[in-house]
Order: sequence, then C-alpha cells, then structure tokens
Amino acid sequence: MISSADLKKRYLAFFEKRGHKRIPGASLIPEHDPSVLFTTAGMHPLVPFLLGEPHPLGKRLCDVQKCIRSDDIEEVGDAWHLSFWEMLGNWSLGDYFKEEAVSMSFEFLTEEIKVPVDRFSVTCFAGDKDAPRDEETARVWARLGVAKNRIHFLPKADNWWGPAGQTGPCGPDTEIFYHTKDIQEKSTEEFLKLSNKGPFCEIWNDVLLQYNKTAAGKFEELRQKNVDTGMGVERVVAALNGSDNVYACDTLAPILDRVISISAAGTAKTDRHARIITDHIRAAVMILGEDKGIVPSNVDQGYVLRRFIRRSIRHARMIGVKGEFCNEVANAVIDVMGDSYPEIRKNAKRIFEELKKEEEKFSIALENGTKQLEKKLQLLQESRQKTLDAKSTFDLFQSFGFPLEITAEMCKEKGFSVDEAGFNALMKAHQELSREGAEQKFKGGLADHSEETTKLHTATHLLNEALRQVVDPSIHQMGSNITKERLRFDFNYDKKLTDEQIKKVEEWVNNVIKAEADVSFEVMSVEDAKKLGAQGVFEERYAESVKVYTVAKGNKVYSREVCGGPHVKNTRELKGFKILKQEATAAGIRRIKAIVE
Repeated sequence: MISSADLKKRYLAFFEKRGHKRIPGASLIPEHDPSVLFTTAGMHPLVPFLLGEPHPLGKRLCDVQKCIRSDDIEEVGDAWHLSFWEMLGNWSLGDYFKEEAVSMSFEFLTEEIKVPVDRFSVTCFAGDKDAPRDEETARVWARLGVAKNRIHFLPKADNWWGPAGQTGPCGPDTEIFYHTKDIQEKSTEEFLKLSNKGPFCEIWNDVLLQYNKTAAGKFEELRQKNVDTGMGVERVVAALNGSDNVYACDTLAPILDRVISISAAGTAKTDRHARIITDHIRAAVMILGEDKGIVPSNVDQGYVLRRFIRRSIRHARMIGVKGEFCNEVANAVIDVMGDSYPEIRKNAKRIFEELKKEEEKFSIALENGTKQLEKKLQLLQESRQKTLDAKSTFDLFQSFGFPLEITAEMCKEKGFSVDEAGFNALMKAHQELSREGAEQKFKGGLADHSEETTKLHTATHLLNEALRQVVDPSIHQMGSNITKERLRFDFNYDKKLTDEQIKKVEEWVNNVIKAEADVSFEVMSVEDAKKLGAQGVFEERYAESVKVYTVAKGNKVYSREVCGGPHVKNTRELKGFKILKQEATAAGIRRIKAIVE
C-alpha cells in the first residue's frame, strides 16, 4: 500500500536528485491573474517564467499544488473525476525537453513506484493545421518499451494543453494511462472506450510547451521550450493500491465514510450522490480555508464556491440526509487535509460559519422552489398534461438551483415527466453563453506582459504601500487581480475608507510617480527579504529564493515587495493614478479598483 504522503515525498525526492528545486505550492486564488478563477494546475503561477522570466531557483523545479477545476463538474461522481485535487509537478524552463521529460516520467513510475510497463497506455498529439504530429515523443515511448498498440495518437481536444488564458504558452502533451486490471486494447477505438472508466485512468500528463498562442490566434514557436508535467495524487494512490475509483484514496475515503454515516441506511460507497458530496465539500473547505477570504457569492470565485455547497446540499437530500450536515463533513475534511494545508485549521471558524450560513439560505430556496414546482404541476393536472415543459424545468434550475434530477424525481412521484431533451438544449445554450462571457471577462492573465498590465502591476505595489502610510500600517494584501483596463486590490481593513483617505492615498501614489523613482529587483532569501522590510503574502509558502522589487529614488525607498513581475523601469511611465471605487468583499476585507492614466 502507498499513501498520499509517501507518494508526494518520493516524487519530490526523485526530482530533487535530478537537479530540480522544490518550490512551494501557490494559493488556490490566482495572484494578479484574471484569466482563470482558480489555480487549475501547477504551471499556472509559473507562466511568466515559462515565457522567459528567469526563476530565482533556476531552470528545474518541482512541487505539490492544490488545484480546483469546475469545467467538468458534471463528471464528478464517476470513478476518477474530482473538482479539487493535489497535483505533483516538475518543470523544465528552457532546459531539457521531450526525451528527458518522458524518460524521467517513465523511470519514476517503473523504478521508483514499480508500475509494470504492461499496465501502461500512452497518448500523443495527432497533429493539425497549427502543429505537426508528435512522432518524436511516440518514438521515445517505443524505445522505453511501451508496446506499439498502446501508443495512441489523439487530436487537440485530447492531447494539447493551453494556453491558460486566451494567449500564452501551449503545446502538445503526452498522457500516461494506468490499467488496474490486465487490459490489452488492440486499437485507438478500444482505448477511447476504456479511458477514464473503471479500471483505466489517466495518471500523468507531460505537457511539451513549444508554442505561444498570440492574440491573433497564431501558434508561434517559443524561443524557450519548456516542460510542464503533472500527476494527480489521488488517482495514482487509488490506482496503485488496486482500486478502480479515486474515492478509495486515503485523502477521500474517510470523508466519504463520514458522508455515508449520515446518509440513509443502505447508501453504498459507490453512490454517485455520496461521492459528489465528498468532492464538493472538500473543494468548498479548501476554498474557504484560503487566507484571501473568499466567501459564497453570485460572482467569480464566490459563485463557484456557492455552487459546490448548494450542489452538495441537493445531493444530500437525495440520499436521505436530513437537516444541516455540511460542518460535520467539513470536520472530516479538516482532519484529513489539515496536516498538509494548515491554513484550513487556522481558518476553521470562518469555514464553519460560512457553510452554516449557506446551508440555511439554500434550505429556504429548496422549500420555495418545491412550492413553485407544485404550483406548476397543479396547472398541468388541470390541463390534463403529463410533461413539465423545458422552460419551466430550466426556470426552477436558474431561480432555485433545482437540478434536472430533483425536478424529474419530484415529478415522477406525482405521475408526471419532464422534457429532458428540451432542458438539456437550454442548459447547453446557457453554458455556451456563460463560457463566452467568461472568455471575454477573464482575458490576459500572467501571460499578458502588455504595457498596460505592466504599469498596473507597479501601481499595485505603490497602492499597497500608500494604504499603510496613509490609513493603517497593519494593512497587507489579501489578493489582487489585474487586467489591461484596471487593477483590483484586496486588503485587510474593517471600515470604509473616508473620502479624505482616498484622496491622500491617490496623492501619495501620484507623488511617487512624479518623483520618477526607479524600479529594480534583487533575488534573495525569504529571511533576507523580511529583514529588508519587504512586503509579501507571508502566510503563503514562498520558495527559498524570491524576487524583491524596490521602488526608490536615490536613498529614498518608497516600496519594497516580493513579486514575480512584470514591472516598469521607472514610475514616470505610469503618468497618473486614480481610484475608481472601494467596496467590502467579506468581513474585515475591502477592495479597491483603480487605473493608471
């Protein structure tokens, strides 16, 4: 048997022996990056370095990263898909490429954790108009001993990664699939029928970042070719221990057991509803446990968090869970995950409070939605119809959070059916509009080194210091988000800033701009950065060496902060700074939106 802790320890030691420096995992809430709502992979915080910015620790890195993805939320509850998971990663920043990356992946699996090669299948990029078929990687797999009938070429939808936003590093990937049983697929068609189902799952992905996607949609060869590899901890632990599903992993099984214990008698561990609750409450706890203070809301990260919690409540009702239950499951999550992520223990009070509030709110919505459905069914009965129309079904989903399965079940109990095909068509159209809106809203990101975002990065440092100088020296950053149009800065403060304070903060920043101060950086240890008085989100884990950006005019230091960049060379480039608005985002946390002119 192999545990999650053992797998992580062995993986990091393996790559450290091969010249990789261990870096700390990033927050689930991306820093300075509007391209995604959550950190979706270990490479996400490394985008500037993948584009050529030198990393303080060199060209070979490795880490453990906590990740959230909600784009395939409908798949959660099957054998292998999760919303939250831990990802092991190793990177080459312009050092080794395909041959070495694939060889090290193979060596770790077959020699370090003893995976038999006859339990492998691999996939490579089939090629298209943007990039050629990846024969080079396929040849490496064949040389290492993977049978030809287990090397499959798939299109971009399956074997291409990125970019994280609309532009940035991207390229073909090669994925490793593990067979928990002896399966001999004879063709790519057979492979596709088996993949990620039952005893057959993807466990490792080597992303070969050799292109940059431009704003015009072109794929240009990167001068610095990179490797980004990722291995899902939960999948690997479950698979290597002989299980055919991820919920047998040691970081999920105790949570699932807690869910089963509060459900109706006879609920099985394979029950899809129980699995969804297990995954979603874990994801919610990990988001609520972040120091950046994300709470349920109707926008951005708060909306996804709310969806996880409410979806859990809906599915709990379907397995006979009565009354409030979220905090009981959350306790199990903290017990399991707290050693690796102490922030969820530190923030346990907020986690429990927010889960309780959301559970109370949605219980009311469920009650009101049920009344609305009963009225609709009464009208159907009076008109002697037997099918609830798609629009009514979708309205219940949008207004009260009723999923199709709850509406269908309630209708069936009273002798009615629902127009499932019509509902699915409306849902698909809704998702397309949501996706298009998200693409418009979250463009740019860490890959965006445009003049506008570069100026705003530097302005954020100045705003951070101005708030301490003018308002309260204990203020520190709780999060930030930068697009070409504006900066958004979250900080700890429990009162609304006065008009006079806003005016003085603006004046402080604009005086530094007028001073034409130089902006420079040094690489140093975290301890040296603290000794210098550099600001940073020190609740998070930093690498042993960091970049410290200083804004100064001669001996006069205006700002000194830990950051990865990019920044202007001199504050004169900013021209002017203006605060657009302030607002509260959570208890004790305020937000400022500002621009440079």
